[in-house]
Amino acid sequence: MPKLTRYIFVGILILVLMAIRGFEDYLFYDPYLKFFENDYLYIDNPRREVAKLVFFTSLRYLLNTLVSLGILYLIFNDKIMIKFAVLLYVIAYVLLLIPYLYFVINPKQEDYYLFFNVRRFLIQPIGVILLLPAFYYYKLNR
Repeated sequence: MPKLTRYIFVGILILVLMAIRGFEDYLFYDPYLKFFENDYLYIDNPRREVAKLVFFTSLRYLLNTLVSLGILYLIFNDKIMIKFAVLLYVIAYVLLLIPYLYFVINPKQEDYYLFFNVRRFLIQPIGVILLLPAFYYYKLNR
């Protein structure tokens, strides 16, 4: 695939990530979106449906992961790197979902800040931001 075409597709995938973020209120059930926009350290935990919340958080993680993997593949064109990235995303999902579930089921005001950050890793495409320079550095030194 020509470089220009790859870069156009990368741009489109970045727009898809932006759309996921921009339309998050309409696409996903997440009462914590409004909760963390406010002064959450001084208000009560919002009412939530745990199964529905976990499903939509997982769906958002999956969508961000698939788009991120597409970006990584188009930039590096290396299937071994993509397999490694998939493994990292799966491990990260499992390791982040455990504390996420704990914080959702047992909300405590003193844990809100930690919960906010764990949740951020699940709902934002932070993985691609970390993997792009790591893979680039690896490719330079290979």
